[in-house]
Amino acid sequence: MADSLAPEADSEGGGHVFVERGPRIGVDVGKARVGVAKSDPDRVMANPVATLPRDKKQRTDLRFIADLAREYEAVCVYVGLPVNLGGEHTPSTKDAVRFARGLERMLDGIRVRLVDERLSTVSAQRQLHQAGRSVKSSRSVIDQAAAVEILENALDAEKRLDSWAGKTIADGYNGLIV
Repeated sequence: MADSLAPEADSEGGGHVFVERGPRIGVDVGKARVGVAKSDPDRVMANPVATLPRDKKQRTDLRFIADLAREYEAVCVYVGLPVNLGGEHTPSTKDAVRFARGLERMLDGIRVRLVDERLSTVSAQRQLHQAGRSVKSSRSVIDQAAAVEILENALDAEKRLDSWAGKTIADGYNGLIV
């Protein structure tokens, strides 16, 4: 079972709960593809795992991520929440929330949290370009790189805040799911 690392304020009871030691999974949800990354148990580094074709009918993308989370004994799955530069919801926001809800139902007990992913894909593209790769030649890894970026931002926020990053669907995104 996961060890405790850092206290998190318990908003209901006024006590402390703890951010657990254990791997985290990062997910970049796109219209055509889903990027996946994972961290080590100590939250030091995020690594790319896979780029999956989006599969709204058979849900093989969701099943792959759920199986991966269970296999690695992940304590949290962070799903990128696309918002515009002003922080407002977009059509992609609703899609990501639906994806996170489906994942949450499959995981039964593993946390699923939504984290702001503003500019994660742009940042991933920039990093790949600086490494000498064109957008065309790196399509297959851009989504993984964006998932790494999402996960690294979540890990940094956990360390900075001493609590889980992002929000749960119940924290305010239920209204986006139709």
